[in-house]
Order: sequence, then structure tokens, then C-alpha cells
Amino acid sequence: MLRGLDIRDMLLIDRLELDFQPGLNVLTGETGAGKSILLDSLGFVLGWRGRADLVRQGASQGEVTAVFDLAPDHPARAVLQEAGIDAGDELILRRVNTAEGRKTAWVNDRRASGEVLRRLSDTLVELHGQHDDRGLLNARGHRQLLDTFAGAEDQLVAVRTAWRALATAQSDLTTAESALEQARAEEEYLRHAVAELDELDPQPGEEERLDSERRAMQAAERVRGDVARALQALGGEGAEALLNDASRWIDGANEAVEGRLDAPLAALERAMEALGEAEQGVSDCLNALEIDPYALERTEERLFAIRALARKHDVLADELGGFADDLRTRLAAIDAGDADIAARRAAVTEARGHYDAAASDLSETRAIAAGRLDTAMADELAPLKMERAVFRTVIEETEPGPEGQDSVTFTVATNPGAPPGALSKIASGGELSRFLLALKVCLTQNAEGLTMIFDEIDRGVGGATAAAVGRRLSALAERGQVLVVTHSPQVAALGAHHWRVEKRVADDTTTSTVVPLDAGDRVDEIARMLAGDTVTDEARGAAKALLAG
Repeated sequence: MLRGLDIRDMLLIDRLELDFQPGLNVLTGETGAGKSILLDSLGFVLGWRGRADLVRQGASQGEVTAVFDLAPDHPARAVLQEAGIDAGDELILRRVNTAEGRKTAWVNDRRASGEVLRRLSDTLVELHGQHDDRGLLNARGHRQLLDTFAGAEDQLVAVRTAWRALATAQSDLTTAESALEQARAEEEYLRHAVAELDELDPQPGEEERLDSERRAMQAAERVRGDVARALQALGGEGAEALLNDASRWIDGANEAVEGRLDAPLAALERAMEALGEAEQGVSDCLNALEIDPYALERTEERLFAIRALARKHDVLADELGGFADDLRTRLAAIDAGDADIAARRAAVTEARGHYDAAASDLSETRAIAAGRLDTAMADELAPLKMERAVFRTVIEETEPGPEGQDSVTFTVATNPGAPPGALSKIASGGELSRFLLALKVCLTQNAEGLTMIFDEIDRGVGGATAAAVGRRLSALAERGQVLVVTHSPQVAALGAHHWRVEKRVADDTTTSTVVPLDAGDRVDEIARMLAGDTVTDEARGAAKALLAG
């Protein structure tokens, strides 16, 4: 419930404090007195989008504070909790607008965004009039209104969840089909590459090992030539032959020199023996250096094949094995693709079944609620002098979506036999006001802690019809708080609390103020509403009669 409204330097208001009460609160005043300023100011503190030039001329900033009472189970508490704002039994909204247009807001002394204010306002205030943004005349909002009337929140959650699951399953299927199509486009390449890699079967570290073996074999080939030449130099055609000749020549000459060559001859024998050992060692080494003439060729061929394949696939030689595994995985995906696609299609079918069931359940609930709403509207229209009018909630099948597969439109026929049509196109001004009042009553039956504001809901009606509107507003206010801006004396007379909006001029400055009216003031105000500028005794008598009921 709105308990208080404090306005400072907003439009024509310099300072105004209002204390509202439960029940029917009425605000009256002459046209142009500033009644709309109150709603502009309230809308400003609630975060509604409205006029920009709100700050009173000459003031540096304007400020509005609204105080609401919160019941323990008030829905505003959930919004406050989500925003991280402590909630007590009292909710204080304050918003400041500078002359330059900069806006700052606080909720219970915590800085808050305009979005938080607007979300809170949805739980605090229900407005009909020139500021109405709830969309009663906009068919795009009718489905949401019907769902709220039906109490279908849990079913809506189920439908939205099923829709997200269906969308995810369809997305997964589309992605898998695209991936499979792309994979099949390179299937020939994959199979050729895997076959080539499988045939070569490169192993981690093999390139380094082959390169080392190749270098060793190349080195061995060069060394073997030197060893072979050394063996030839030591053999029978080399040093051995020369030593044999020298020994033979010395032995033949030794007798002639009376044994003087015995020592050299002995040394030559020792040299011959050492030469034989050297020759044998070199020969053994040469035999050890004997290699397969094709081994180097085979090693080089494999080494070069591994390196060529690595360059071809732009990977390191040691990564060829892992690369081959990746290709095999992609091939396996292709081979298993049909089964995977079939499984994903089955998942889509299952998800669609869940969605269809949830959407059908919601459609059934909507259909039942539509019947209840039509009946409730018939009951509401009769006291408003529109018993011959017919209200129908039309539900039609539409494209499935997260909100189900129904479109909802509120239609009316103002006279029996007349074709139904949209509210805004069929009803006249006075009829439209009464239709909207009846809708407000029906759609807010279960609203707890909601302040309902009606801005000239009685426009276009008078006499008995205006009285009927007033009685309905009064009955509606019995279960909550209703604020009415009205020009109808019949409506004003039914108010439990009455304020008059006045415009004053002092020192060439125009301001608006709001004055609470006591019983005598109410007689004068309602008489003015009946008679105009000149209030007669007859008008006062009529006003007293209205107030007496």
C-alpha cells in the first residue's frame, strides 16, 4: 500500500507531502490544476518512462519520495532480494532528477537502477490512464494477462524449460548434421591419409634414431676406406714385402760381416712379428666395418619418407602418430555418423513430445481461464450498465514458442448480434473506460498489496453510469487501496478519503498543491463539480445527497 508521497520542486509543485490511506482515495480539482503532476511524480519515482522536463523552473533538482507498506509475503520482497537490498516492513523509494536531466535513485537508502524501480513498480502499483503501460489495449500483452489470471506460472516455467530443451536438441542435431556433411566432404582425403600413415607407421622418436643411424653409417663408410688402405699398406704388397726383402738381404750379408748384423736381424724379426699383429688388427677392424650395402639406402628412404609426410601434414615428425589418431577419430565419426544423427533425431522427437505435452497442458489451462474470465467480465459489466455487452477471450493456435502455441486477444461486442472486435476499435470512450475498469477488477482479483490507480477512468460517462463506476471502485477498494483522479461528482462522493488539487499564483509564480478535505470541504468541492464556478444551495444540497449515498 502507498502510504506517503513527498514531492519537491517537480513541475508546478515546490513542496508537497501526502499521506494516503487504505480504501478509496479520490483526487479532484479543476482542469489544469495539476492532477496529472501527481501521477507524473509518482511515475518518476517508480521508474516509469515519462516526460523529461520534470524539474520546477528555477530549481537545481527535483526529488520524489514514495513510502510503501510491505506485507510479509509481498512480491516486492523477491525483487529486493534479487537486487541485494534489505527489505523490512517499509519500502522507501527516492529518486532525484537534476535540471540537466541526470537521474539518481535509492531504494531503502541503497543506490538502485531505473530497471529495479520498474520491476518493483510492477508489484506495487497498477495504473490505468494516460500513463498506463500495462497493455490492456495492446493485444500482444493479452496472453500474459490471461496467464496471470489463470495462475499458470508453473506451467509457463514448464513450457519454457521444454522449449529450451527442444531448441538445444535441435541445435545439437543441426550442428552434428553440419559436421557430418563437412566430414563426408573430406572422407576420401581422410581415408587416403590414414592408409598412408598406417602403411608407414611412424613411431615417436624414430626420426631421431634413423638420423643417428644414417650419420653413423655414413661415417663408417668413410672410415672403412682409410682402414682398407692401411691394410693394403701393411700387407704383402706393402710394409710386409719390404721387411721381408730387408731381412733376406741382411741375412745374406751377415756372414760376410762376421755377425755384425745379428742384432738388426733380430730387430727385423721382432718388427715382422709386430707388423703381423698390426695387420691382423687392421684386418679385424675392416671386417667389423663391413655393412649391408643397402642398409644406408633403406635407412635414408624411411627417414626421408617420415620427414616428407610430416611436411605434407604440417606437423612434427614425432606428432605423426597422434595426427593419425585424430584422423582415425574423424573417420570413426563418419562411420558412426548415421547412428549418431539417428540418436539426435530421436532426442529432438522426445524433446518435441515433452514440449507439445507442456504446451497443450498450458493451452487447456488458458481455455479454462478464458471461460472464467469471460464469466467474470459479464458479472462486472452488468453493474457498470453494460449488461448487453459481450466480452470474449479469443484463443487461436499460433507458431510454437517459449510461451506456448496460443495467441490471446480480448474482444468485445457492445450490442447483441454485433460482430466482436478489438477493445480499442469497438468501444466508445465511456464504454472503453468501463471495459477497462471491469478488466482491471477481474485481472487483479488475487493481487496482494497492490495499489490501483485510475486516472479519469470515468471520463465519457455521467449520471447513473458514473455512479455505477464509483460503486465498483468503492467495492474494489474494500480489499486494498485505490487512488482515483476524477471529474465525476458521483465517483468523488464515494471516496473514503478526498483531496483537492489546487493551482495558486503568487508573485507571478504558479504552483500546485493538494489539500485534504474534511466533511464540509467535500460538500463544497462536490457542489463545485456539479455546478461549476457558481456554487448554489441547490448544488450543495445535491452534493450532500450524493455523500449520503
